Formats: sequence, structure tokens, C-alpha cells
Amino acid sequence: MKMKNLRWWVIALIALATIINYIDRQALSVLWPSIATDLFPDATKLETNQIYATISVIFVFSYAFGQAIFGKIFDWLGSRLGFVLAIGVWSIATILHAFAQGVASFAIFRSILGIAEAGNWPGATKSNADWFPAKERALAQGIFNSGAAVGGIISIPLIAWLALHNSWETVFILIGAIGLLWLIPWVILVKAPPKTHPWITAEEREYILTGQKKSEVDENEEDEYSPTTTQLLKHKQSWGVIIASAAIDPIWWLFVVWTPIFLSDVYGMELADIAQYGWVPYVGAMFGAWFGGLLAQNRFNAGWSTDKTRKLVITLGCLIMLPALMLMVQPLFLDTDYKYISVVVTMAVILFGFQTAIGNVQTLPSDLFSKDSVGTLAGFAGMAAKLAVAGLIALVPILTTPDAITGVITYTPVFIIGASLALIALFAVWVLIPKVEAVKPAESSK
Repeated sequence: MKMKNLRWWVIALIALATIINYIDRQALSVLWPSIATDLFPDATKLETNQIYATISVIFVFSYAFGQAIFGKIFDWLGSRLGFVLAIGVWSIATILHAFAQGVASFAIFRSILGIAEAGNWPGATKSNADWFPAKERALAQGIFNSGAAVGGIISIPLIAWLALHNSWETVFILIGAIGLLWLIPWVILVKAPPKTHPWITAEEREYILTGQKKSEVDENEEDEYSPTTTQLLKHKQSWGVIIASAAIDPIWWLFVVWTPIFLSDVYGMELADIAQYGWVPYVGAMFGAWFGGLLAQNRFNAGWSTDKTRKLVITLGCLIMLPALMLMVQPLFLDTDYKYISVVVTMAVILFGFQTAIGNVQTLPSDLFSKDSVGTLAGFAGMAAKLAVAGLIALVPILTTPDAITGVITYTPVFIIGASLALIALFAVWVLIPKVEAVKPAESSK
């Protein structure tokens, strides 16, 4: 049996895994008011926010180290077995949330979830490098990243609806089971890499493998530069990827972790309101993921270099985010009849810019190094990003302490930090990666 366009079926399955990934991780933020009322009935709003932040920081720290761990795992085991391990463990961890009784048990289950869910990103980057020619990688990454956006769109209303009809414990069990079902088509479809897959057509195999050459003169894949981990970290280009990831990723996670609580704290939204409006920012993210990938492919087809294309799209995404983040510095339109839609649309613009940029940031490892090193660099970049995310999440309850007199909660310092991070990401890409091209052994920071 032969399947046309097999690579697109593979990336579609990974995008579906990403949707499931976001449903599982978003559940805690949507269900938290019910969980807090049930498990911490005597705690104040500030105290429950601090508990939530603590659990979230533990999740992100675990996620950070999980990316470095799974970067190596995917390089060792390959995409097929790597995804089986990652999604199998995170689905079981999601189900275990139903049995949490307090901070300690939530922290343990959240930690397991974070380590396993982290595998999705180096795994997707690895699969992208395996299954796609260089000119299609940004589009493939955009499709994969759109899974995160679709997960955000689906998860908030879905979980809110489930919570209105079931206990929070039941919701965790139901969404955890979805990931286990995903394993069935993945194991059947992804039998082998493209070079040896029995279902791939000869034309598609040739198209993929030919398009993965770093240059016209590089005809022997074995001649590609495959640095050790120590050598990899001596290149300033590697640090450009790591710092850019660490700067830009907290912007996304700020909204993933805090959106329902922010909308409740500042705009007074109830669960039904959050279900109605909380998905809108992720529509912007979805279109941004598609836009960033399609724009990069368009520029490649127009004859642009990898360097010019990547830097254009990343810069454009950051410049879209900046003014929208500054608009969030003060609560928008609180005295109007359109305050809910105004704030979520502004958030949608921010996430549009983020997803425009991030797909091309995430393809940088495969632009710079051989397939044998892609998962490792993507893992280190993901780990650095999540450590930065953990720091910002931990700061949010401190920076948003209610005013002692008025009781008003403001997120102004948080969004100022977000705007600054977008500028740091631009600096890392433009200064530490002078040219986006295959790195040679002599090109180190020494």
C-alpha cells in the first residue's frame, strides 16, 4: 500500500497530539476555581492564586527539564517510539490528577505531566527535520503549532462545559483518556522514517531526502556536521536559539497559565463568561501559526535565502506583539459595553504575533545543524525557555498583589516584562545568529 503526501498525515497527527497536549494542560487553569473551593475552602483569593502559581511553577520546571531529557530521547529512539513514550505517560498523569488531595499530590502529578508533555516539542522538531525538506519546515511547524492554538480554542469552552456537568475529577479522567486513544493511529501510520517507510511513494521519498540537503555540494548525509553536546554549546548560533526561545516563550505561557484567572481578577468574568470569550485569543494564535508558516514558504518560493526569510518572519511577529502588549498595560475599556471582546481581541493580536514568530524560531535548530543534533538543541532551547517561564509565572502573584486600599488587581508590570522579552528575542536572533545557514565546525564562540 502506498500513501500520497504521507508527510502531511504525519504532521497532522502531531498537530492532533498538540491539541490534546493543550487540553490536558489547560484543564487546571479552567478547573482551578472549583478545585480551590473544594480543596482549599478557607484560603483567600491571594492564597489560592499563590498555591496555583506554585503548582504551575513546578509543572514548568518539570517541563523545562523534560524538554532536555526528551530531546535526547527522541535523538536516541526516533520520533515513533519517542511520541509513544511521551503521550502515553502524560495521558496517565492527566488521569491521576483526579485523585489529587492537596498541594503535594497536585505537584507530583503535575510534575509527571510536565516532564512527559515536554516531549511534544523536541519530538515535533525532530519529526519535522525527518519528514520535510527545508523549504517546507516552517509551514509544517506552523501546522504543528496551530495545534497549540486549536487546543487553546477547544480546551477552555470544552473543559468549562464539562465542568458544568461533571465533577473536576471526572473531567481529568475524560481528557486523559483521549491521549491514550491517539496512540493507535500513530503506531499504525508512523512505521519508519521516510527513507525506509513501506507506504511512502518513491517520488515523495526523493522529494523529502533531496530537500534536506544543507547545500547543493553536500551530497553525502554522513558528511554533515554533527557536533557533540559540548561542541554544540560552543557555537554562538546555539545560544542565539536558546536565548531567543527563553525570551519569547514566556509571552505565550503567560496567557496559557493565567488567562482564565486574569479575566476573572481584572474583568470579573464568571466561568460561563470565560467559556464564551476565553477561546478568542487562541483564534489569533491559530491564524498566526498559519501565517508565519505560509509567509516563510512564500518567501522561499520567491527565491529568498533561509537567513532573510527566517529573520523577516521572526521580526514581523515580534513587532506585531509589541504594541498589543503595551495596550494590555492598563485594563482596556473597563467602562464600556464591549470590555470583554476588546480585551480578548487584543490578546488575540499578541498571540497572532507570537505564533507568527515562534514557528520560525523553532525551525532554527534544523536550519543550523544536522538531524543528529536537532533534538538536542531543541531540547536545550526548550529547557531554557521553560526556566524563564517558571520565573515569570512565579512573579505574577507578587506583581499583581491587590491594592491595599482599593483591592484593585493590575497586571501592568507583567505586560511590561512581556514587551521587553520580545525585544530580547529580536536581539538574540539578529546578533547571535549572523546568518541562518548550516554551521561549520570552525564557527564557534571561541
